[in-house]
Amino acid sequence: MLQAQIYIDKDEVHGSQPLYEYIVQFLLKQKVAGATAFRGVIGFGEHHQLKRPDSIFSFDEPPIMITFIDEEEKVLHTLKELRKRVTSGFIITTKVERFQI
Repeated sequence: MLQAQIYIDKDEVHGSQPLYEYIVQFLLKQKVAGATAFRGVIGFGEHHQLKRPDSIFSFDEPPIMITFIDEEEKVLHTLKELRKRVTSGFIITTKVERFQI
């Protein structure tokens, strides 16, 4: 199995829709095994601007991480199709094992 993590800023959009919502809906249409979007508490990106959205008087948008998992071929195909539609963000993949009792 393969896990993909996509890092974006919360304020990014795809058309008139928040990018993280577009990506999660795209993953749902691709029928991946599962996906979750996480809101970051603090972080920075390629411009090295520290974002602290929970600080008092902060107008920073939080970083978002979307993670999903499926069989390796499915994840790679899905990422290839996603990159045809979305060019921003940083993506990493990690091989994982399903833990079963």
